[in-house]
Amino acid sequence: MQIFKPVSCLAPFVKSFVVVESSEALVNRLLPDTSVVAAIRLNGAVQIESSGGNSALPLFSLSGLRKSFRLVEYGKNSANILVQFKEGGAAAFFRLPIHELFETNVALDEFFRPSELMQLEEQLGTTGSIEKKVAIVQQFFIERIRNEKTDMLIAKSVEKITAANGVLDVKDLSESLYISRDAFEKRFRKAVGTAPKQFADIVRMKALIGRAHLTDSLLDSALSAGFFDQSHFIRNFKRFTGLTPKDFFRH
Repeated sequence: MQIFKPVSCLAPFVKSFVVVESSEALVNRLLPDTSVVAAIRLNGAVQIESSGGNSALPLFSLSGLRKSFRLVEYGKNSANILVQFKEGGAAAFFRLPIHELFETNVALDEFFRPSELMQLEEQLGTTGSIEKKVAIVQQFFIERIRNEKTDMLIAKSVEKITAANGVLDVKDLSESLYISRDAFEKRFRKAVGTAPKQFADIVRMKALIGRAHLTDSLLDSALSAGFFDQSHFIRNFKRFTGLTPKDFFRH
């Protein structure tokens, strides 16, 4: 895996460009995250596993936020560029409320003309190095910035939720930002891709998992983070990861 930083004009909207290559077929367990992600397939096939069966991802796709894990199967000799948008950053490129992408994967031709994507495919196909391919993808998004104004209220709310590791009250948060709760939640969903409470839940679980090696008792940390009891935590953990805490950390 290789990670590339965005150029300066994309930095307010994009976290990183991640290149995922695999010479052999593999299955990756993707946990919920706070980023909307665009996937650009360079080689091979990619499928998402679900209870209803496997579904192939299109050549260019966009994935919204999720509340539960998913299994992604990368085919042999596959290569993909993932565009990880900052929280609220995807709204600079796509003409729809971002929360409509929640729990979905859609083809990028829902947003861009087929001729634009065909040209992108041709450019990527005739370029050798990964660095140049990433540069082509960066240029594609540079040319499609439609809104350069960052919503500072949403950016501040994301900062507060992250700093609190997801453990905070949405009503208190909206009051600290001097906006009604209803107006705040609508504005947050439209920009970030889910309700602030759901977003905070993702941040909270990611923080617990990230700090697990620093504590003797994951359950004590979970109770301190607002889970009612052991069964409440395990139920949410399993939905988030697909595994019990014991099995997750053993793997």
